[in-house]
Amino acid sequence: MRKTRILIVTTALLICFATNTMAQYKQVNDIPYTPLSADDYSKERCKLDVYYPENAKAAPVVVWFHGGGLEGGNKEIPNELKRSGYIVVGVGYRLLPKAKIDQCIDDAAAAVAWVFKHASEYNGDTKRIYVSGHSAGGYLTDLIGLDKHWLKAYGVDADSIAALLPFSGQVITHYNIRKQQGIGPLQATIDQYAPLTYVRKDAPPILVISGDRELELYGRYEEQAYFWRMLKLTGHNHVYLYEMQGFDHGAMPSPAFHILKQYINGKIK
Repeated sequence: MRKTRILIVTTALLICFATNTMAQYKQVNDIPYTPLSADDYSKERCKLDVYYPENAKAAPVVVWFHGGGLEGGNKEIPNELKRSGYIVVGVGYRLLPKAKIDQCIDDAAAAVAWVFKHASEYNGDTKRIYVSGHSAGGYLTDLIGLDKHWLKAYGVDADSIAALLPFSGQVITHYNIRKQQGIGPLQATIDQYAPLTYVRKDAPPILVISGDRELELYGRYEEQAYFWRMLKLTGHNHVYLYEMQGFDHGAMPSPAFHILKQYINGKIK
């Protein structure tokens, strides 16, 4: 009996792998998500790339925000998400110090709103739009998913996001925002720019994923563990905490993508 089950599972996995491998994928780059009247810096940064399976029907959509401390980085389609059967949207956004923090966050909200309005054009399911990102990208994911006013400005209810999947995102006020206030990276601040300020039980499902607590940046694991606990105490029933043991801040996305895909594929409930 055990051999039979293994054969069935192996066959199913092979069929799934073959389906995703044989699918034809296309990528459209540099799509602006801001008005044509935007300033030059917005026109330069506020663009997104869409990677999608051409013949899919109602495919899951992953919106991906790059890291870089809110002051560096560029839009990207992570290799780990390619050929997975998903539509992947890599988002660029304005950066500190050239932009103000409100503009960075507003860009993230504008990009997610664009995805809600256009996902169906790329065979995407608007009921399965997942928002994710690493480091600064995880911070933006949490903030626009919990503080509902950012997406509300674009006519989108943040609770319509299928899940938030932040990778090592800061949940106190981001360290580069604090730097602008003359505060060092080890002095914590929780204000209107902290996802922790907006913890609520009716938020979308949240997978909180961190690197190894001994290797992470600025106590990032402990921040996220507290975030997870506060969400649990508010009564949020779909929040999960993962620690990628043995992986530092920069290396943790690789194993974290496996968790993201397991969740989207219904293996984590």
